[in-house]
Amino acid sequence: MILVSGFNVYPNEVEDVVAAHPDVLESAAVGVPDENAGEAIKLFVVSKNSQLDEQTLRQWCKKELTGYKVPKYIEFRDELPKTNVGKVLRRQLRDEEPTKV
Repeated sequence: MILVSGFNVYPNEVEDVVAAHPDVLESAAVGVPDENAGEAIKLFVVSKNSQLDEQTLRQWCKKELTGYKVPKYIEFRDELPKTNVGKVLRRQLRDEEPTKV
């Protein structure tokens, strides 16, 4: 669970909305430290279409999610780290490197 300004945000809820976008192959949402909100949502995305950009994806999220659930940071990747059974390793994504604010 991600705690944004005192509100609970479940990563699966954000990921489900993003997964409905036709150009998204897979995604993972994690909480990263934020000075103002305690935590902010960072979204890692594997795209099917190289034309997909942050602005387009953020607009998609704004239509489907409440404001505090819209990812503050979006990072595109070629693949996401997974366990042997195919589960995305959110902890590894969160711990890789601090988000530049």
